Amino acid sequence: MHQLTAPELEILKLLWEKQPLTSRELHDELAPLLGWGYSSTRKTLERMSAKGIVACDSLGNQNCYRAVLEKMPTLAAYAQDFARRVFEINGPLPVAMFANSKLLKQDEIADLEQLLQQLAAAQPDRDV
Repeated sequence: MHQLTAPELEILKLLWEKQPLTSRELHDELAPLLGWGYSSTRKTLERMSAKGIVACDSLGNQNCYRAVLEKMPTLAAYAQDFARRVFEINGPLPVAMFANSKLLKQDEIADLEQLLQQLAAAQPDRDV
């Protein structure tokens, strides 16, 4: 999995919720959070497009962006990687920790749990 930066993750979260969005729409929603100028938002979107994280489609004279990375596999890999690197958790994460997430819908939590179990099973045990 590509290691996402904090701004890249914020852009993806917004796209998963409301895609497609123009660079201006993304900037207007993220500017209070990121404190960026419009040119920084556009440059980040260009880099994300080059990395294959987002796709850019031209609609008239506007570029519209959509997420290429799927929400659930990306979040599961991100959470599992964080748990292993930071907390040294070598098993599946308890899905209860996502119960109050504003990012996940109730029906997505079961999918996330399954993906986390698959990721944990695929990782070699580092305690050996």
